Amino acid sequence: MFQNADAVEKYETVTYAPDSYGSAINERQRAYLRDLIKRSFPVRRPIQHDFACGTGRAIRLLHGVVRGAHGYDTSAEMLAKAGAVGTAARLHRIAEDGPVPAPALEDGPVLVTSFRLLLNVDESVRDRLLEFAAAALPTPSSGLLVVENHGNRHSLRHLAARRRSGKRWFAELSDAEVRALFTRHGFEVVERRGFSMFPQSVYARRGVRTLARLVDRVAARLPFLSGVAVNVLYTARRT
Repeated sequence: MFQNADAVEKYETVTYAPDSYGSAINERQRAYLRDLIKRSFPVRRPIQHDFACGTGRAIRLLHGVVRGAHGYDTSAEMLAKAGAVGTAARLHRIAEDGPVPAPALEDGPVLVTSFRLLLNVDESVRDRLLEFAAAALPTPSSGLLVVENHGNRHSLRHLAARRRSGKRWFAELSDAEVRALFTRHGFEVVERRGFSMFPQSVYARRGVRTLARLVDRVAARLPFLSGVAVNVLYTARRT
């Protein structure tokens, strides 16, 4: 659907509108990722390769803490929007199928990122992401892979699973499924962090919204809660 300009505009201005559920998670992820990069790459900043970059949100999160960035997406409309909103990166349109796209050649450490992809695609595209990451990160010392699961099966969001069964935009992945995907492609998880304990429906209720935001801000600093968070970031390294 993101080959459609109206859908792209809605994604950028509604899903991540100011004071929205998406933008609240985005702010917590930004703080965490910038700290992650500073402590993981103390000698030289990495080059970011963002797979399925969309409008460039994950690239803009890291402006100033990476040496440069490349964004890859199948949608010309998404890439056009990424450029229009000031995403500082070289943007590459890639094919939906066929050979796995090759990451742009750069020297030094690498950071591969992918956000809001795992739940929106089938297993073959998930494998495509991990094959791309493996090419960009051939050894454990090459850098890091950071992938988002925005629908953890072991979270409060799962309570809606039966009611939303069969709906296009409701999917889930468990921690075990994400780790199995990484293992199959030669990656091991080295860090996991959660960024929302509550599903989006809770944020829509004025009476509990402020409390939910407070709890989520605190929970984002506590790694042991990530197993039951709705939105989870996994950091992995080649084995």
